[in-house]
Amino acid sequence: MHQEGLNENLIQDCEQIVLSEFSSYRKQLKRRYEDYLSLFGSCRHNFEEGKDESITQGELTRNDFSSSRHGNFSEYSTTESDEFEKNDGGELTCEEETPFFDSVDYFIESNNRSSTMLSGQEVVDTQTQDSSDRLPQIRRRTRLPEPTEKEKGISLWSIIKDSVGKDLTRVCLPVYFNEPLSSLQKCFEDLEYSYLLDQAYQYGKMGNSLMRILKVAAFAVSGYASSVARPCKPFNPLLGETYEADYPDRGVRFFAEKVSHHPMLIACHCEGKGWKFWGDSNLKSKFWGQSIQVEPVGILTVEFDDGEIFQWNKVTTTIHNLILGKLYCSHHGTMHIKGNRQYSCKLKFKEPSLLDRNPRLVQGFVEDNDGNKASFLIGKWDESMYYSNSDSFKVRSADQLKGASLLWEKNKPAPNPTRYNLSSFAITLNELTPGLQEKLPPTDSRLRPDQRHLENGEYEKANAEKLRLERRQRMSTKLQDNGWKPRWFEQDTDDGTYRYKGGYWETREKGRWDGCLDIFGEFSET
Repeated sequence: MHQEGLNENLIQDCEQIVLSEFSSYRKQLKRRYEDYLSLFGSCRHNFEEGKDESITQGELTRNDFSSSRHGNFSEYSTTESDEFEKNDGGELTCEEETPFFDSVDYFIESNNRSSTMLSGQEVVDTQTQDSSDRLPQIRRRTRLPEPTEKEKGISLWSIIKDSVGKDLTRVCLPVYFNEPLSSLQKCFEDLEYSYLLDQAYQYGKMGNSLMRILKVAAFAVSGYASSVARPCKPFNPLLGETYEADYPDRGVRFFAEKVSHHPMLIACHCEGKGWKFWGDSNLKSKFWGQSIQVEPVGILTVEFDDGEIFQWNKVTTTIHNLILGKLYCSHHGTMHIKGNRQYSCKLKFKEPSLLDRNPRLVQGFVEDNDGNKASFLIGKWDESMYYSNSDSFKVRSADQLKGASLLWEKNKPAPNPTRYNLSSFAITLNELTPGLQEKLPPTDSRLRPDQRHLENGEYEKANAEKLRLERRQRMSTKLQDNGWKPRWFEQDTDDGTYRYKGGYWETREKGRWDGCLDIFGEFSET
């Protein structure tokens, strides 16, 4: 403008107009962010924290606000899809070959968060300092306590020879095989990505039923993401053991109880933003020396406030190379997600093979009540899931993947995972935050002494306490036979599943735990 010979007053006026327009745009961006904060589940870990309070024009330019989430992919082989179609009769493939693709280079700008289309309206995650000011400030730990003792070696062979072919729940293993979490807490770990259900609720409110079931499918797969490189098993809860998780920053409140000893049944209930999640699980496991196979029995249910319900089953889990080789787990089988309205979904978790070029593959489709395929899903249970609504989802090169959109991706690994390789979320599950212990019932998993000693690295005490509690646990069968009933759940007479009957959080508010057994204390048979 100086070169054009315009006077200084006009230049200053133009500058003020530009600044005013930019300020107005920034305010609109903030309001937009506030409108959609609930859609993303108030998950602080999903928003990149920034140091600067202002958003410069350059930052706005770098952020990718495209709704299609297109990016660059690397090409994969088609071998797995042929095998997949062969094993499943072609039901889960829309073309003869559907190779999987890598998501490493999915984003043009890897630090930018996702943007998706919601019934024609764009939803944007932004990097603003304001997000941390609006969410509840809950300080949770980022690492486990430093161990006070050095672990001792154990003889695997003495355990193996007496355990082959037995139900793992009946095998008394040393505490060194455990991680400092119970199976009750592991149930809540499946809700690490609960914001997907928040998104599903919002999509349904706006009339986008297809995106709702796609988000539910992504949530069902995301529960397996934390199982990678987890070498230890969780503690088997005692009869009547409970666990609560109140995460207001995530908008969820969870409760679980062990409702039966034989068969071992765990029931859980969770309330979120516009949805409820519940289920019971019976894990049938076999120890085969070199591997452990776990067959989950039970139905998981999500019900949204508008009445739409989705139910699904978990797939088989196998832990390999217990004795020789690198320990790893695999999930394989078919997951059916059944809806009570327009859509259902079918997902195939690929079984690993010796010459597996694409491990941990998951692919499937969404279909309507008439059997018409409405969308196709593909991804890896330990990385991410994508979808495409194209009726010909035949993938051969990166150019053909421009129609694929990201549904979910795994969070970054914890900076301090320890040997248990816990995620950042899992590290918080057994934490006793200030003032919490006084509010918990005596049955909560965080008060279990062997688990607490193990977390603190007090291995000798942990092993002694584990043996003591297992001796006490043997009395649970007699207790159950004498008519013991769960306190917070009751069995549905129609389908036999356990449903939360209410009252826990109200009792917690009053601080009256009359009738709750001291299941971790000393026990007398007399």
